Amino acid sequence: MHSTRALDTEAVHAGRDDLARQGLHAPPIDLSTTYPSYDSRGEAARIDAFAATGAEPEGPPVYGRLGNPTVARFETALARLEGTEAAVAFASGMAALTAVLLVRASTGLRHVVAVRPLYGCSDHLLTAGLLGSEVTWTDPAGITDALRPDTGLVIVESPANPTLAELDLRAVAHACGSVPLLADNTFATPVLQRPAEQGARLVLHSATKYLGGHGDVMAGVVACDEEFAGRLRQVRFATGGVLHPLAGYLLLRGLATLPVRVRAASATAAELAGRLAADPRVTRVHYPRIGGAMIAFEVADDPHEVIANVELITPAVSLGSVDTLIQHPASISHRIVEAEDRRGAGVSDRLLRLSVGLEDVEDLWSDLNQALGQRPVRGAGLCRSAAAPHGATSHNSPAPADDSPVPTALLPS
Repeated sequence: MHSTRALDTEAVHAGRDDLARQGLHAPPIDLSTTYPSYDSRGEAARIDAFAATGAEPEGPPVYGRLGNPTVARFETALARLEGTEAAVAFASGMAALTAVLLVRASTGLRHVVAVRPLYGCSDHLLTAGLLGSEVTWTDPAGITDALRPDTGLVIVESPANPTLAELDLRAVAHACGSVPLLADNTFATPVLQRPAEQGARLVLHSATKYLGGHGDVMAGVVACDEEFAGRLRQVRFATGGVLHPLAGYLLLRGLATLPVRVRAASATAAELAGRLAADPRVTRVHYPRIGGAMIAFEVADDPHEVIANVELITPAVSLGSVDTLIQHPASISHRIVEAEDRRGAGVSDRLLRLSVGLEDVEDLWSDLNQALGQRPVRGAGLCRSAAAPHGATSHNSPAPADDSPVPTALLPS
């Protein structure tokens, strides 16, 4: 039955299917760290079974680090939305990525092939070899040639943070051969794409972002097949990167409105991307063909002045909240990446990243317009390019203040 349900229905009902039979409407929050058991032999057998396979123990919970019923509801729901057998939640997106790397390293497969740009801390974790891994950076066309006998993982983001560069995930998965592909789906969410359907074995989310959606929960999650999920649960148990039950509750609640939030914010983002691309104070706009609520744009003048001058928009790291956020990646999210590598991946010093929220498009444009400062004289000759707002819905809003037309199509980046 579940496989036939639409995404919007799954978002509301997945992880909650048993509530009505229990006489409940809202999911309960189980805050227990430990659970009583009068059958110590049976409990020992269940722990032994977990140690062997990482499968979730049958029967009552054992210990909070082994698993939690509230968190399990979120995991079930996210797996349904991504179309995978299972999902395993962690205390943060970086904890989730760390667990994946540890699973592969435990079998002697420490080499990773990765495509830039990635989120800055993901880049640093790989480049610095903090987990004993070795990384080969390549472009998508070079993935197959970069594989080695000890390659345990290929890592990509699409759309990528912060340039919104997109990859053909199906082609990338084919290039990986038998090596698992991990696709970071934080920016797109399962509303816009489901990487597992295109061949990715692992789908990573910083659940802090769109899945939570309100800027009040930190979490990570990996959607995958049950075999890999078992290994991830074992690493989570051993290393302690568990998700708090209250965070699991908030994430499950966030999933219920995920499709509505993503579509509404995406429509506003597409409109703003068009206006920015037509603005002579902006030299380039990056907006993915797949759509979405993220925009990256490069300004002609000082990007730090834009950050300092916003009033409605919040100047802050992170993304995916109901309110609009702006940040300067070269100073914040990607500062930890070497400048040469950062610029080589397209993260220029004049690039700003905008996470569009649920405010009215005219209010957001008014704030951006004043924050960008005085308009230059027409005919200044600035080059403007951007990716097409594929599938985005126009708000049919008035043209920007200088009456320059909003472009009907933007160039891909």
